Amino acid sequence: MQHFRDIDALELESCELTIGSFDGIHLGHRSLIQQLVERAHQKSIPPVVLTFYPHPSVVLLGRRPAFYINTPDEKADQLGDLGVEYVITHRFDRELSSLSASDFLGWIFERLRFRGLSVGENFTLGHQRQGDVSYLQGVSVERGFQLNVVPPVYEGGEIVSSTRVREALRSGDVARAAKYLGRPFVIPGEVTRGSGRGKKLGIPTANLSIWEERAYPGSGVYACLIQHNGERFKAVTNIGVRPTFDDNLEKPIIEAHVLDFEQDLYGETIHVSFVERLRDERKFKGPEELLAQIDQDIERARRILED
Repeated sequence: MQHFRDIDALELESCELTIGSFDGIHLGHRSLIQQLVERAHQKSIPPVVLTFYPHPSVVLLGRRPAFYINTPDEKADQLGDLGVEYVITHRFDRELSSLSASDFLGWIFERLRFRGLSVGENFTLGHQRQGDVSYLQGVSVERGFQLNVVPPVYEGGEIVSSTRVREALRSGDVARAAKYLGRPFVIPGEVTRGSGRGKKLGIPTANLSIWEERAYPGSGVYACLIQHNGERFKAVTNIGVRPTFDDNLEKPIIEAHVLDFEQDLYGETIHVSFVERLRDERKFKGPEELLAQIDQDIERARRILED
């Protein structure tokens, strides 16, 4: 897989193309990409994904926090794993958003010469969302490419979407997010030094520093799996503001207690995979009551995470 940051950096004689944000690479995205790759292989041409950063809703609607499920590089790597040969992550800004559907489509057609375009049923492109599926059907005849409209994927009676993944994460429902994604939600981050309070209490934690734009589950306690240097460890992860100790934190912190693990992780990158929510974060009367609850959390997490 080759990853480009500008449409003009790549010129192809032909390809199968899809366009979209693809944040999270959820089940709906995977269905579309699988069909894209199959069509490309049938024609012996490369499958190509054109995506954007920042997300259009961040630029045009001011979505804050941005709450991205993936970084652009993570997204490109996942698309490559699905068989995509070229990923273009083009910068989205107001200038790009002002292009008409005709100008935008003409531009990318000149660069990529796509023979097929795969999109979802609600796909649009161009200024004020002019380029919907009906528009593309007409243009496909004029320009001589095949338009493939891929139906949505449903989970639990709901259409799978990046928005629904984010909603599930905000509510702490990591199991529902995993159903939409087709895999557990994972946060990579660097282990940094915290207050050291957990170690003093006999429950050392790895405090995670993450990309400030990244999505993460709502406050609570979770059964997790930690990936580090090719090994997997069980963990209980707390996301919150430590109300028992009145730390007055401005935003939640992510701290994982890795079970049966005594190595020094400071400065290391780990991946935290969220399996199940155990409980809400709450304020306890003091450290002893908190430790008693943590013991219960650990035992429950062990049962959930049994191989």
